[in-house]
Amino acid sequence: MNYIAPKVAIVDFGLGNLYSVQHACKHVNLDAKITSSKDDILNADAIILPGVGAYGDAMNALNRLELVPVLQDFSKSGKPFLGVCLGMQLLMSESLEFGRYEGLNIIKGSVLPFGDPHMGERKLKVPQIGWNKINALENTIKWDNTILNGLSQDEYMYFVHSFVVVPEDTRVTLSVTQYGDVSFCSSLQVGNIFACQFHPERSGKKGLQIYQNFAAFLDKAA
Repeated sequence: MNYIAPKVAIVDFGLGNLYSVQHACKHVNLDAKITSSKDDILNADAIILPGVGAYGDAMNALNRLELVPVLQDFSKSGKPFLGVCLGMQLLMSESLEFGRYEGLNIIKGSVLPFGDPHMGERKLKVPQIGWNKINALENTIKWDNTILNGLSQDEYMYFVHSFVVVPEDTRVTLSVTQYGDVSFCSSLQVGNIFACQFHPERSGKKGLQIYQNFAAFLDKAA
């Protein structure tokens, strides 16, 4: 029997590193299409919501394209849903980035300013741009059977962000990252919903492992 690659909709709302995400999907044998079509999204086997830029602009674009209820409906379908960087933040209830904006409210929580990270007396730059480590919370679930399966503690991933996600229920947190004296949620998982603040598609071999794990969840859901 010939293998049929699962169909993944990469949601295009005008703010995102779409082609690097698509390339990562192809690397793990996913049939990934960049689209803003409601039908494409709802009929996909999985979706990825990437994004870079301002939260308010992103939500305005999603509302203009009438994709907010589409993404909310898909999140309840049980099919895999991955949010990356700004896409992770959009899953939250609200953001306080240059005002207050309602999010997709798929996961209860807020998006807040980074704060004032320091390393000793040295003030660190915001946005955080570059490589940083991810680690599991104490007493949290192990990474087996999660989007981070096969990764180790202190794994380096590539970050670009000025705001951080604060889930209402900390038990959804898969990994935390330390930037100076600020610790923040760098990835999470709630049922079929996965999200990461870092860019796995820009994080080398270990980042591609996350896309491989995402593909494995599609196989299980099939």
